[in-house]
Amino acid sequence: MNEDFIDPKIAEVNEFQNWLSNQVTDTGASLNDKTVKQKVNALKEIERHFEAAIFGESDIEQLKLLKDIVVSDDSYKKYKGVSGSSIDYYIRFIESKPTVQENENFTMDDFLSAVFIDKKELVRLISLLENKKNLILKGAPGVGKTFIAKSLAYVMMEEKDETRIHMVQFHQSYSYEDFIEGFRPKAEGDGFELKQGPFVKFARKAARDPERDYFFVIDEINRGNMSKIFGELMMLIEADKRGEQINLLYSNEKFSVPSNLYIIGMMNTADRSLALLDYALRRRFSFFEIKPAFYNNKFKSYVNQLNNPEALICVIDEIKSLNNQIAEELGTGFQIGHSYFVGDVS
Repeated sequence: MNEDFIDPKIAEVNEFQNWLSNQVTDTGASLNDKTVKQKVNALKEIERHFEAAIFGESDIEQLKLLKDIVVSDDSYKKYKGVSGSSIDYYIRFIESKPTVQENENFTMDDFLSAVFIDKKELVRLISLLENKKNLILKGAPGVGKTFIAKSLAYVMMEEKDETRIHMVQFHQSYSYEDFIEGFRPKAEGDGFELKQGPFVKFARKAARDPERDYFFVIDEINRGNMSKIFGELMMLIEADKRGEQINLLYSNEKFSVPSNLYIIGMMNTADRSLALLDYALRRRFSFFEIKPAFYNNKFKSYVNQLNNPEALICVIDEIKSLNNQIAEELGTGFQIGHSYFVGDVS
């Protein structure tokens, strides 16, 4: 207000220092003031000695390259013991920063105009997700589960903000080390290093931005061994356990799942090779079945607006008849979805 100039670098240093004071050591203890000051001073000294920018640098690969240079430089002695870990902490600080930008608004009307679901079903979807925090969209192939998941996130955020959505796909080889944290070979091939998985990174990003909702989307969620992948975090994803802390397996760092992080999974019900989800997992998720939209009025309107829709209507009538037979003999989960007959709508 008095028109004093605020140095962006000083502001960045102060923000990083405050962030550090909320971090914990491998034993779960908070970093003390001496350790915080030491790490901040180490980064300042690295900037001076190597004439390289750290505070304000957002290129993570550049920071990792600088770390390799610092730890391999035998002539650099000051703060040598903490230099590498200090840069690691700053990288985590950058990764946890929420990205704020202007985004296109997305209303309930936008959802209803793009997705072949009526308002009553949408309200139920939102209610289920807000209540449980975790939702699984199940259905036959081609019913638009992925599109609906992202659109549901948009309508709850009230804008199209891709930075608050993270998507992964499970498979039979997906593990705790891929999802939460684990040791991975170093890029240069010299030993292993502990790396955070996408869920931990994204959850910590959400925790730093508690006023806005974040969405972690898991495609083919029933292809992975959920109990193995989530490990000790299976408890923390429950709605009434959000915010509670637990020590991670490898780093022993304190970790919690924030209440503003929602998990949306997609499950293909036509894949009989997959084991059913166990009851411990089922009670942590709400389930919503997405059905083919051939009888939906909006889908009919979409088809009628196409050029020469008569041929497509004949094919769709045959598919509807086929779906009735499939439902009788195999079940609704094996039906043919409407997305095969839609362009870029669903």
